[in-house]
Amino acid sequence: MYFFPLRELRELQELAARVVVPRMRQHGFCVLDGFLGEQTGSGVLAEVRALHRSGTFTDGQLVSQRSDSSKSIRGDEITWVEGWEPGCGHVRVLLRRMDDLVRHCDGKLGEYRINLRTKAMVACYPGKQTGYVRHVDNPNGDGRCITCIYYLNKNWDPQEHGGLLRIFPEGRTQSADIVPVFDRLLFFWSDRRNPHEVQPTFANRYAITVWYFDADERAQAKEKYSTAQSLCLICSHTAQ
Repeated sequence: MYFFPLRELRELQELAARVVVPRMRQHGFCVLDGFLGEQTGSGVLAEVRALHRSGTFTDGQLVSQRSDSSKSIRGDEITWVEGWEPGCGHVRVLLRRMDDLVRHCDGKLGEYRINLRTKAMVACYPGKQTGYVRHVDNPNGDGRCITCIYYLNKNWDPQEHGGLLRIFPEGRTQSADIVPVFDRLLFFWSDRRNPHEVQPTFANRYAITVWYFDADERAQAKEKYSTAQSLCLICSHTAQ
């Protein structure tokens, strides 16, 4: 089992207090470079490439998949991992470090109470001008409050490879372009404050994304879903 040294945990606490929290409050997003370091980051990249070669990736799905045109909207290939799977030891280290950093931010980001997150979505945009049109991760209050993306692309040149993440912060006239370079970590609010897009990509573009939940909004969303399910069941029984 991997434990972070006390010194490193204190460094994460300072990073949260001095960088992540102030930038999230002021800008709505935060970029951190060199999050894992060359050795560990390269280990994560090797594991992600191995996952991609294994054939476990499937086309990314839209919330409402109503037509065959989804590839023109979202062109990534994805798989979901917890970090405990064989061959995911470095991914597990990444997720624990991310969790520790977010834990140090909890209670300092407005009214959010962050207690859960999703599994990790490992994604590849396979070149061929694939991207993701402008969208919001959580437009309808499903509980996700922070989007956290770790990028894995060495020697990435946006002029040659494309693939910028462009954020359109609410209430601002200028967008923010994030280059998906190796060992870069990005945080941003998951709700309507941060519409964003992935611009056309011309080479394999790897990233790992997790979403952190606000406890109260997540509970309300689950209750709403449960009620909707009950109503559907009542309607179906009535129809019989």
